[in-house]
Amino acid sequence: MTEIRNRAAWPPALPPALPWLAAAMASAIALSAPAFAQGAGEDRIRRGEGVILELNRGQPQQTLEQLRQEFPFLADAIAGYALGEVWDRPQLDNRTRQIAAVSAFAALGLPDYMKIHAGYALNIGVSEAELKEIVYLTTVHAGFPRAIEAAQTLSELFAERAAGSAGAGAPR
Repeated sequence: MTEIRNRAAWPPALPPALPWLAAAMASAIALSAPAFAQGAGEDRIRRGEGVILELNRGQPQQTLEQLRQEFPFLADAIAGYALGEVWDRPQLDNRTRQIAAVSAFAALGLPDYMKIHAGYALNIGVSEAELKEIVYLTTVHAGFPRAIEAAQTLSELFAERAAGSAGAGAPR
């Protein structure tokens, strides 16, 4: 309580190592960017595209492909780094990664991304009941407004998939 009452101490000073850490991270990013730009990332992009095909029932991801039309470097960076480098690591299976992604996007209040990853989760065997449990868990670490938004997003996704399965198959 003393710290909160003493407004002169707010905000707290940054730890001495933080500026060093920020500089080291900036250097690492700057050093890795040329390697990616010079084609070293093509294998990662190919692996990332393979991840999408695996998660999306053999289909390209529409949002990523639309992004590729106007912002090809950004789409390649997503495919190469997020999917080909991070998502393709063997330490977690896709099911676990999708549950983590849905939870993170729910907590962050990013329903469009949550919906994409919840669709992938359903594609690879995560149940609707498990996704609903993620919404319940979201109340603890992100609050009821984010959980309600996540619930609405899942309801929309479930309805779209039900309507799609009545026709030519679940939407991707």
